[in-house]
Amino acid sequence: MPPSSSDPTAGVQPLPARRFGDAERQALYDIIAERRDVRDEFLPDPIDPAMLRRVLEAAHLAPSVGFMQPWNFILIRDAERRAAVHAAFLRANAEAAELFPTEKRDTYRSLKLEGIRKAPLNIVVTCDRDRCGPVVLGRTHNAEMDLYSTVCAVQNLWLAARAEGLGVGWVSIYREEELRSLLNIPERVRIVAYLCIGHVDRFYTAPELALKGWRQRLDLDALLMDEGWDDAKAGSLG
Repeated sequence: MPPSSSDPTAGVQPLPARRFGDAERQALYDIIAERRDVRDEFLPDPIDPAMLRRVLEAAHLAPSVGFMQPWNFILIRDAERRAAVHAAFLRANAEAAELFPTEKRDTYRSLKLEGIRKAPLNIVVTCDRDRCGPVVLGRTHNAEMDLYSTVCAVQNLWLAARAEGLGVGWVSIYREEELRSLLNIPERVRIVAYLCIGHVDRFYTAPELALKGWRQRLDLDALLMDEGWDDAKAGSLG
């Protein structure tokens, strides 16, 4: 059957799939392996606008269910506003410390989480759940797909930043209603990520929590399951 004349893609032929060379593939794998959650190592140097634009463009190229592109990126540079966010973080962080067993509290408190003030730029990534109306292709049976799509944008941003030599830290310790009030974010919009971003001159060789003995990277083979859930494997992960 010939394509409908109302189809805007009628007559458009897909291009041959690009084949990437060995060096290009290895560069991507290196960036993924060397991505780190930066906490206290930010330099005060401003981010070149062209560099920042490339990073945000990479985030905006993330896949999204129903092509709804539900994300927004709130750029926070003002020192006073960042100080208010940092104060909110400190309140939540003090509460969080009390939730851990006594033997882990000192390790928790030793983690340097000063990126909110030290990084020259904070970025809040949000998900507008009403952007495409109540019925969205691909979200009809899984209402969370817009949130998952937004997380893909966060990952794209993070990897692009690493490729540019920028560090990123994800702040997750805050009361959402407090952050929402500080940034005038409406109720329909979910806060997905609060990110600190800036230049760094060093990265840890492994995730900081692994280096401090808090938790080690799981073995990939233990995470692989064939054809369905495997309780025996899941029970060994702890």
